[in-house]
Amino acid sequence: MTRWTKSAAVALVALLVVAACSKSKSTTTSTSTTAAAGGATSTTGPKSTGTLTACMVTDTGGIDDRSFNASSYQGLTDAKAADPNVTTKYLQSTAQSDYVPNISSLIQQKCGIIVTVGFLMGDATQTAAKANATQNFAIVDYSYSPSLPNVKALVFNTAEAGFLGGYLSAGMSKTGSVATFGGIKLPTVTIYMDGYAEGVAYYNTKHATSVKVLGWDEKAQNGTFTGDFTDQGKGKNVTQTFIQQGADIIFPVAGNVGLGAAAAVQQNGNGVHMLWVDTDGCVSAPQYCALFISSVEKGIAVSVKQAVLDAANGTFAGGNYIGRLANDGVGLAPYHNFDSQVPAALKTEVEQVKTDIIAGNIKITSPSQPTS
Repeated sequence: MTRWTKSAAVALVALLVVAACSKSKSTTTSTSTTAAAGGATSTTGPKSTGTLTACMVTDTGGIDDRSFNASSYQGLTDAKAADPNVTTKYLQSTAQSDYVPNISSLIQQKCGIIVTVGFLMGDATQTAAKANATQNFAIVDYSYSPSLPNVKALVFNTAEAGFLGGYLSAGMSKTGSVATFGGIKLPTVTIYMDGYAEGVAYYNTKHATSVKVLGWDEKAQNGTFTGDFTDQGKGKNVTQTFIQQGADIIFPVAGNVGLGAAAAVQQNGNGVHMLWVDTDGCVSAPQYCALFISSVEKGIAVSVKQAVLDAANGTFAGGNYIGRLANDGVGLAPYHNFDSQVPAALKTEVEQVKTDIIAGNIKITSPSQPTS
C-alpha cells in the first residue's frame, strides 16, 4: 500500500474483524427512476435488467455534511440525471464499525457500483473488492498500489488548491494571522493544511511579509484537530480561540464541524472571514456565504458521476484517478460576495500562482500528496 494507506491500516485491522461480525446500524434511503428497456450495465459488475443501481456508503459525517459525503452523493444523483437507467441508494454509517456490514449489505443487493467515501474506508473496500472480483467499486479519498481492477480510486491533490487558498488568505488578512484546523488527523485532511501553510509562506516570500498560520505546523505535521467531522460545538470553540489569538481568516478542514466555525465567525462580526472546504460553500452552506472569501474545492461529484456512468455504459475500469489543478480536479471557487473586495492585483497573482503550480515552477512539498 502507498503512504495513503499505511497510516490507518494497523488501527483498522482490529476494527474490520469486529465489524464483520456486527449488524449494520445504518439507515437506508433510495430513489428510483422508470426503467428503460435495453439499458447498459457494467461489463464487470452484476448484471441488471435495464437499470444500474449506483450505491454508496457514507462516512460518519453523514449524507448532509456539506462536504465529501454530500459531494459524493451529488455525483450519484448527477449520474442519475444524465442517464435514466441509473437508480441510486445509500447506507449511512454512524460509526466506523458500520463500514463492513454496510458494504456487505450493498453487495448482497446486487448494486452495479458501490461508492465508498473516505480514507477510513480504504481497508474495508479493499477487502470487499478482493473477495468480490465481479463487483464494481469506487472509493473517494483513498488509492491503492498496485491498483485494483474492480476499484476506481478517486484521490485529489488538494495541496495545490490549498496553496491557492493560503496565498489568497495571506493577501486578504488585515491582522497578519490566519488559521486552519482539521477534523481527524488523516492525510486527506492534512494535505489541505500543508498546502494552505505553503501558500501563506509563498506569499510572505513574494511580499516580504510575515503572515502567521495558527493551527498547523507543516514541518512537525502537528496541529489543531477536533477529533471528528460532526461536532459543530468543537468547531465553534476552536474558531473562537483562533479569533482571540488574532486570526481574521479561518480555514476549517472538518466537514460539518466547519459549520460551527462559521457560526463563530458570524457571531464575531468584526472583520473575520473564512474559506470553506471540499465544495463551494456558497452552494453547500449558503446561509454563511457572506463569510466565505472563497472555497478550496475538489471535484468529487464530477469524478463520482463519471465512475457511475462508466459502470452504466459498460466502460468501467479500475485504477487510480488523481484530481489536480491541471485537470480541474481541484481549485478555488468563485469569490462570490467578495468579488469586489479582493484586489484585482491579488486576483491576478492567484491566477499566476495557479499557472506556476501547473507548470511545475512552484514545488509543493506536502508529504500527503497522492502519487499514484
